[in-house]
Formats: sequence, structure tokens, C-alpha cells
Amino acid sequence: HVQLVESGGGSVQAGGSLRHSCAARGYTYDTYCMGWFRRPPGKEREGIAVIDSDGDTAYAESLKDRFTISVDKAKNTLYLQINSLKPEDSATYYCAAALGSAYSWDDPRRYTYWGQGTQVTVS
Repeated sequence: HVQLVESGGGSVQAGGSLRHSCAARGYTYDTYCMGWFRRPPGKEREGIAVIDSDGDTAYAESLKDRFTISVDKAKNTLYLQINSLKPEDSATYYCAAALGSAYSWDDPRRYTYWGQGTQVTVS
């Protein structure tokens, strides 16, 4: 049974930093590509970044300067570091897993498994 368990959300002041974690249970990151998405209030879910089983990454162009995706395979945990937070970063953040490569990585339909979502509020 595959589970993605997220942690790390909360309320943060603008300009601060935050790190999301996504612990995988029931599989390893060697066989999946892993993505981060977010859904701002009243908006569609949008792709932030992806990391594949080789460690290659891709980012949404508008976010790549402040967001960093990484994985600790020994801990089977995915991370998203966000720096210089802005109020418009307020959203529910999700991690997701898809079998195989990272093609169409920013399409939510590509992903089979999702974390429960963590809320981030930037003020």
C-alpha cells in the first residue's frame, strides 16, 4: 500500500523560508518520479517541480529561483525548500508520485499517488 505523508506547512511571514517534507511508504523513490504541486485559494492546481529517479529536476519557470526540490533516498523522503516567501505562495501544497519518467510532469493527471496536502499561509 503506497502512502505519501506530508509535513512542514504552516503560517510564515513574507520573506521567510519553509521546507516541506513528503515521506514515502510502500515504495522507493528509485522507481518513481516525484512532483510538488500547489493549489492557491480559488485557483487550479499548478505544478512546481519534479525530480526523477536519476535525480534530474525540472521547475515551473516562474518559481525556479525560489523553490528547490530534493530527495533523500536513505530516508525515502522528498523535500521542497521555499525561500523568500511571498503572500501569493499561500496555498495547499501536495507531493505526488508517478511511475516512470518525468514527461508531462506538470500535468496532475500524470500522477498516481498524492500526499494529503499541507497548508501554507504567508502574511
